[in-house]
Amino acid sequence: MTHQRIGARAARAALTLPVVLLAVLVMAFPAASQQPRDPKDVIKQIQALAWVHGPADANIGGLGTIKVPKGLSFLDGPNTRKFLELNLNPPRDNHYTLSSQDFSWFAVFYFESSGYVKDDEKLNPDALLKSLQDSDARANDERKRLSMPAIYTMGWHVPPHYDSETKRLEWGVQLRQSDVGNLVVNYTIRILGRRGVMHATLVSDPQDLDKDIIAFKSALGGYGFIPGERYAEFKAGDRVAEYGLAALVLGGAAAVATKTGFGKALIKFIGIGVVALFGVITAFFRKLRRS
Repeated sequence: MTHQRIGARAARAALTLPVVLLAVLVMAFPAASQQPRDPKDVIKQIQALAWVHGPADANIGGLGTIKVPKGLSFLDGPNTRKFLELNLNPPRDNHYTLSSQDFSWFAVFYFESSGYVKDDEKLNPDALLKSLQDSDARANDERKRLSMPAIYTMGWHVPPHYDSETKRLEWGVQLRQSDVGNLVVNYTIRILGRRGVMHATLVSDPQDLDKDIIAFKSALGGYGFIPGERYAEFKAGDRVAEYGLAALVLGGAAAVATKTGFGKALIKFIGIGVVALFGVITAFFRKLRRS
């Protein structure tokens, strides 16, 4: 279904935006909640962004390229900044969006210039899960201070694992929000390069997640760092990251810089909040398609 067909249904479905999703927006951004927006207007603004429809080639930050296949669309940095704002997320520069054309899923990319991450570390999913769960209390103390519901790490949807051929680290973590009770999955892929890591975070409805993961990973088959930026092109003297694969799962550079106290809580708070709010638009478009 094209974006235009979705837009034609917006008038019938706009008032059916789930109350729980509206509540998430109110709790996360009180100031924004004082200025309600018409969902139909938001949809029109999203459709008006400069989407590049596949098949096409797209550049990601001057460091990588991706072949956008038929049925998917791409947003460059300035348009992704607007897209994030329309999702009521903090605007971010140098982020890029890959989306199915019916908005059943989308992914946000950005590059972390961390240096070369050595990939010789063996991952222990049980230990990593315990570390994430141990940070729940601190994270939820901060969420409580901000009048937001607690979020708990429940387990792995997909345990962290690394593919040495594709240089991809991926995992999916199950999260539960205290006042809603439904599970949300934060699904993440990190692609290692010569000078840092390309982040790719999938946003999808939990009930369609496994199907969307397949589509997402298939699309990533068209991604590659440009010559000179590939992992195998590391040279002596290049900057090397201070952490390995496990720290990427726990928060990357931020996890190393803030090993105790509020820092860890803030990392988790920010990471969960962004993914949860991304899901608002995904859920809304799904409702439009089913109406």
